[in-house]
Amino acid sequence: MKRNILLMLAPSLILTLGLPAPALAWGDYAHRLTGRIAMAGLTPKARTAVRAILARGASVDTPGCPLGNLEEAAVWADCVRGLGDRFDFASTWHYQNISVCRPFDIAAKCPDGNCVTAQIPRQLAILADTRGGPAKRAQALAFFVHFMGDMHQPLHLGEKDDRGGNDVRARYGAKEPPRMNLHRIWDTELAERALTEPPAISPVTITPAQRAAWTQGTVTDWARESWEISRTRVYTGIANLPDQCPGQTGVRADIDQSYVAAATPAVRQRAAQAGVRIAAMLNRTLGR
Repeated sequence: MKRNILLMLAPSLILTLGLPAPALAWGDYAHRLTGRIAMAGLTPKARTAVRAILARGASVDTPGCPLGNLEEAAVWADCVRGLGDRFDFASTWHYQNISVCRPFDIAAKCPDGNCVTAQIPRQLAILADTRGGPAKRAQALAFFVHFMGDMHQPLHLGEKDDRGGNDVRARYGAKEPPRMNLHRIWDTELAERALTEPPAISPVTITPAQRAAWTQGTVTDWARESWEISRTRVYTGIANLPDQCPGQTGVRADIDQSYVAAATPAVRQRAAQAGVRIAAMLNRTLGR
């Protein structure tokens, strides 16, 4: 369901908004990017452990969704959604629709732990248990890496009672309803533009100071960051979409150049933060 998030277009290139988007997703391009950033940030011991766990990835028995490296692990949880009902149990683990119209509440919209912020520590604990079998640990690693990426996409955390923007019709260049909605735009069309605009985000563009700052805090703190971006950036500055609570559906939101430019820095930072934080948590869990 996912694809990617934004690029600051020069005015002379604004017409490219109407061109077909690349067949890459937040669930593909951006998740793979977080996987690369995470791998580059692992300690030697944690990197060895990750490689050993993923070397047994075939034991999960999802040949169409390989687990050979951390990039593949980062997209695995989306890939297996296409394997029928085998992984339906995890369908609600990718998001947590916390309303931005009310004070932040980490416990909201998480029945019985079936949400992204509850599953991140749960999957990490399964990964840390060396008594678990190879399939169980490889699957937990893949879930953990993917859900960390999902949590850093603002519309997977904050929303205006509109299913994370899925109920907000939107137009992006020549693309318009019924195919387009606000969630899809943040997952797809906007993502790759932001993440590939020079200087493209990569492990080498992240400074030591950024790594030190971004690894402070907890899952709750990082979820609140996404919620805050959703509250202050995602739903503001959109033509035809009133900035009100509760949100308004049934109108067509127009995503224009000014919105793309304003959203780009947040998208780039969230992808980088996700990768850095994945590495930090894996270092603590597997690097001892």
